[in-house]
Amino acid sequence: MLWAVLSGIAVLIILGLGFYAGKLLFLLKQQKAKQEATRKSRVHNITESVVLIAKAMEQQQCELSEGVIRIVNLLNALPLVTPPDFKAQYPQIHALFTEVSGFAILEARQKLSKSERRKQDMAREQIESEYESKVLAELPQLQAYCETLA
Repeated sequence: MLWAVLSGIAVLIILGLGFYAGKLLFLLKQQKAKQEATRKSRVHNITESVVLIAKAMEQQQCELSEGVIRIVNLLNALPLVTPPDFKAQYPQIHALFTEVSGFAILEARQKLSKSERRKQDMAREQIESEYESKVLAELPQLQAYCETLA
């Protein structure tokens, strides 16, 4: 008799733990699906931004250096499972980014004297002119890549 009662209690405990484990697995599956949906939405938003910036650069509505800085930072922020080597894929964009990333921006630029700002602007414009055709040639490839992700 005692054996039957203990066996019944054991079965109830096992069923309760099994139900709890099933509930946790269901919640985990929901959480992973939500995270994946959020990741896909973020990829879509970032790639849309990259394409928009690239088009603005092609139409000369955005300076090359500003566009390159934004694009490189957005590409680095892409939450891809296995991100490609963007530096190798778009070498001219990254080369221009490296060249202009040392210039003062935002508040640091405002703190510079007018002559120092002018010097930086002239240096930046010279660098942009050296890379312009090379960077513009990479933009269609970048846009096509972004469209495959979206």
